[in-house]
Amino acid sequence: MLLIPAIDLKDGHCVRLKQGAMDDATVFSEQPAAMARHWITLGARRLHLVDLNGAFAGKPKNESAIKAILDEVGDEIPVQLGGGIRDLDTIERCIDDGVSYIIIGTAAVKNPGFLHDACTAFPGHIIVGLDARDGKVAVDGWSKMTGHDVVDLAKKFEDYGVEAVIYTDIGRDGMMSGVNIEATVALAKSLRIPVIASGGVASLKDVKALCEVASEGIVGAITGRAIYEGKLDFRKAQAEADRLSAQ
Repeated sequence: MLLIPAIDLKDGHCVRLKQGAMDDATVFSEQPAAMARHWITLGARRLHLVDLNGAFAGKPKNESAIKAILDEVGDEIPVQLGGGIRDLDTIERCIDDGVSYIIIGTAAVKNPGFLHDACTAFPGHIIVGLDARDGKVAVDGWSKMTGHDVVDLAKKFEDYGVEAVIYTDIGRDGMMSGVNIEATVALAKSLRIPVIASGGVASLKDVKALCEVASEGIVGAITGRAIYEGKLDFRKAQAEADRLSAQ
């Protein structure tokens, strides 16, 4: 079970939002590259970057901060990036800059043909991000609900060749209320590709609960607010996940 620190970028700073609200942002660092180094020092084996401005604008907006992080990380660990990636040229540029995995969210739902093309052009590099509330997918920074069932959509995208699915329960993200284990397991059971849990990882209890269901195909969990506010000790949590996974 891989614990993946989230570095959410807004106006060049590392922030966390509550339930995706851009006007409810807490700034945790004005030096995202230093924050990336901090998590690597504590044992992170992958980083999760989100260009929040890009997600709302539909095109990358925090490129200088992202490049600074990539320069800092080098090829030590993989970096996955999402937020406003809407065309193949942007994907190519990001991969050339050193991003290992590109996360496509809203664009995958609104324009499945783009996701299909991305999987074909960049095999092994594309992850789809599905954000859902009560089993239905949300888009546009969670501001719009769709009628799409998350399991049905994930199965379709699996056939396209995505590397993994990041599943976020948007009712829990940033709320420190625990992971929706049941919904995450239901999704993972329906797929052959790995699922990464996101939204609500708040304590060691959540980490242990995810480790218990890792065999269903849940390979990692993205964590943000809890590790920034000190509610979850990242180093201890990853060590515990490693211990449980080895059993």
